[in-house]
Formats: sequence, C-alpha cells, structure tokens
Amino acid sequence: MTPVECFGVTWRNPVLLAAGTAGFGREVAEVIDLGALGGIVTKAVSLEPRHGNPAPRVADVPGAMLNSIGLANPGLEAVRRDALPWLAADAARAGYRVIVNVVGNRAEDFAAVVAGLRGQSVITAFELNVSCPNVEHGGIEFGAEPGVLAELVSRCRAAADKPLIVKLSPALPDPAANARVAAQAGADGFTCVNTMPALMYHDLPPNAPRLGNGAGGLSGPPLLPVGVRMTKIVREATGLPVIGVGGIRSGGDARQYFQAGASLVAVGTAALADPRAPERIARELNHG
Repeated sequence: MTPVECFGVTWRNPVLLAAGTAGFGREVAEVIDLGALGGIVTKAVSLEPRHGNPAPRVADVPGAMLNSIGLANPGLEAVRRDALPWLAADAARAGYRVIVNVVGNRAEDFAAVVAGLRGQSVITAFELNVSCPNVEHGGIEFGAEPGVLAELVSRCRAAADKPLIVKLSPALPDPAANARVAAQAGADGFTCVNTMPALMYHDLPPNAPRLGNGAGGLSGPPLLPVGVRMTKIVREATGLPVIGVGGIRSGGDARQYFQAGASLVAVGTAALADPRAPERIARELNHG
C-alpha cells in the first residue's frame, strides 16, 4: 500500500487502531501485527490514575456494542514510566506511528498531560478527547461549548511539541462550527467520531441497566454513516486532516471515509470482535 503523508510525517498505510481498543500496544501485540498497520491510538491518558466506571462495562446490542469504560488508565506518570518505553522500542522495530489520546476533568488537566509528554520521540501526535465531561462547567462535554473548546485547545497548543488532533462527538448540533473554533485555537486535525451516547435496559429485572454506569457509548456498524457524514462536514469546514472512525469492518467501509475526505482511518469495535480485521482491511485497501 502506498504510504500516506499526514500530520507532517509518513505513515506506512492509513489504517490505525482506534483509542481504547489497543491499550498501549503491548496488550494486543500478541494477537495483532502492529507492524502491518499505519499506527495505533493509545487508550486515554489522564493526569492522575482513573479506575473507570463500575462493571459491567461492555454490553452487546443488536449489531453494535455499548461501552462505559470510564477512561480507566494508570495516569501520566505510570504511562511515561511503564508503557512508553516498550511502545517506543516496538514502534521503532515495526515501523508504526503512535498517537496518544488525552483526557482530563479540566482544560488545564489536558495541557498538563500534553506538557508531561513533551520530548517523547515515539509520539507522533496527541488526540484530545473533548467528548468527556468537563467538571468545571456542570458536566458539559468540552467539545460542546465553543468557548470551553477554544480554551482547551489553546492551552494544549501552548504546551505541545506535536500536532493536536481533536476528537469530536457525533452528538454535536453544529460540528462545522465547533471544528472551526478548534482550528482557530490551534488544532492540526480531527478525529471523527467518538462513540454515540446511548442507553439500553434489560427486560428482566425491570429497569436494570445493562451497564454498571447506566448509559454508555454506542459503537460498531451503526456508527459508519454518522462518522462519514461528520468527516465530510469537518473536512469541508476546516480543510484540515481527518481520521475517520466508526463502524469500519472492511476496506469498502474505509473507502467511504476516504471519499468523504479522511486522510487516515481507525478501526475499533471490529478489532475487538476479530483481531485480524485491521490487517485484513489494510490488505483490502491495498488490493483496490
């Protein structure tokens, strides 16, 4: 497959593993050939360790999946000490790129994580998960309010030594407007999309939630047309690179994103169901 130029570097191919589905690489290295892919997006990194939401955290729904992991991760210091050295060695050996997903409770938390990872040569870019709740603004998502989004991206831009990719929610009423705000504040590109907020109950016992936290994020095939639409909107609104995510199970699905303007694509739920799916998708793209 022809290499792809994006975010100032060359990617072996345009197929990545999406955030939250690849851990920090080592967790999937025995079952997925990371060297056959363009790169991975790590699971979320927050300033302090996060235990995540109560179990159960994953539930099957017809044709899709609900998850409520709660951004569980060991925190910045542990990631820097334990995860990144292995990832740096393996990425150098196998030739794939690494994007680090960043989360926080406040805008300054995002910036602190980004600043704490400065100088890490293994990191190609940071993906800012602005779909998580902002405790300073009553639980509103960072990406939902333009002023909050601009502040977050500006803080991270001042702290970062790598490109910033803003991961947008599919529930935004005006994704073009929010994307333009992020671009003006210093974003270098976007990921479209995150999971769709959703909720489902068991029939028995009455009103018992299928997830320990109640609501969760919907992923899988139903997200494909949603992600393709947002990719087109955001690309046309900003002209910046977009990583297309959501519902990709085949090379044909990936091409939907490329036709909408995506530069790269990331595979998530399909890789959880079949660890060979990302490599197969890359091969299918390579063979037209």
